[in-house]
Amino acid sequence: MNRTSVAVLGATGQFGTDLVEVLREDGKFEVVPLSHADCDCNDERKVARVIGSLHPDTVVNCAAYVRVDDCEEHASEAFNVNAIGALNVARACASLHALCVYVSTDYVFDGTKDTPYVESDPTGPVNVYGVSKLAGEQMVRQAAPRWIIVRMASLFGKTGARGKGGNFVETVISKAQAGEILRVVNDITMSPTYARDAAEALALLLRTEATGLFHVTNKGACTWYGFAKAISDLIGVGTAVVAVSSSEFPNRARRPKNSALMSDQARRELRPWQDGLKAYLLEKGHIPEISKQNAGSR
Repeated sequence: MNRTSVAVLGATGQFGTDLVEVLREDGKFEVVPLSHADCDCNDERKVARVIGSLHPDTVVNCAAYVRVDDCEEHASEAFNVNAIGALNVARACASLHALCVYVSTDYVFDGTKDTPYVESDPTGPVNVYGVSKLAGEQMVRQAAPRWIIVRMASLFGKTGARGKGGNFVETVISKAQAGEILRVVNDITMSPTYARDAAEALALLLRTEATGLFHVTNKGACTWYGFAKAISDLIGVGTAVVAVSSSEFPNRARRPKNSALMSDQARRELRPWQDGLKAYLLEKGHIPEISKQNAGSR
């Protein structure tokens, strides 16, 4: 069987780590993980040289500047990574006739829709991070003859987002175990997504030789308060979780009030976010193995 060679940029990040693992478990793929040190997407010449030497069939660009509030004050850096970096990778892919995969975000939307966003909905980001990622999408569409753009939301994975110091689930668990009262916003809706599930969904797109724009999230949506309450209930710590308005936590960057995603293009529907959360808690050892039967199947 001919194997598909896949280079993964940002391979040590939260999503990249799970993607490398999933692809390696699938006999169809030969994976080359690339860290920031291996291939800085900002360096056009290095990107061309590294990717050119590997000559992969597919390049997955997971590299991103993800600190949403910092993007407001460091817009140039955000655009250099999320947009110009995406262009550099797309051009390298074009020169090799390789498939270019760009990992984007729910923050390309303005949050005014009452229901989850689908791929055909108009974009309208309300912060610098969202604008920079949407620019990255446009760069990929323009420069790469063959491309996949996958929009993901509110990821939680075993590695954690280094740029954010972990993930929301671990923050909730840490505060709950310390006996802190959790005050969590209840007026922002999103789609919690288990990184492992998202990685398996992307692997399926690659296996089926898909191209185009896809929303890749676990099924369903909730507020950050609802998510925190579910985490607290599952780990059984019994800490108080209090719903508050987002106005109590002023941020430099605006957040869309609703950035929940669903797909009318995906090859299969991901399991509900509640089942993804249970699987994550099992993976990390936060709940006993006896709960495995309730974690749902991928």
